[in-house]
Amino acid sequence: MYAIIETGGKQYRVQEGDVIYVEKLNASEGEVVTFDRVLAVSKGEGLVTGAPTVAGATVTGKVEKQGKGKKIIVFKYKPKKNYHRKQGHRQPYTKIVIEKIQG
Repeated sequence: MYAIIETGGKQYRVQEGDVIYVEKLNASEGEVVTFDRVLAVSKGEGLVTGAPTVAGATVTGKVEKQGKGKKIIVFKYKPKKNYHRKQGHRQPYTKIVIEKIQG
């Protein structure tokens, strides 16, 4: 059984026990989060799709970690104009373990 959920403007295909990295959520470590934007649920008899979401379907997961991704360097440069800017960025994320799919 799997489900397709939407969070942070992105879609994820999840099963029970999966570990996913999503855009930062306002939840502390160890807290249980519920995703109610379920776009599709695969059951034994077939795939149930929503329009746009499946009514009554939820996916619950546990927040394992809040962190930051690997640092990337943003470097802007214009030749012959003495212009250059260097900036770093680390994208925050939330690591979630999927516990249960209801639907």
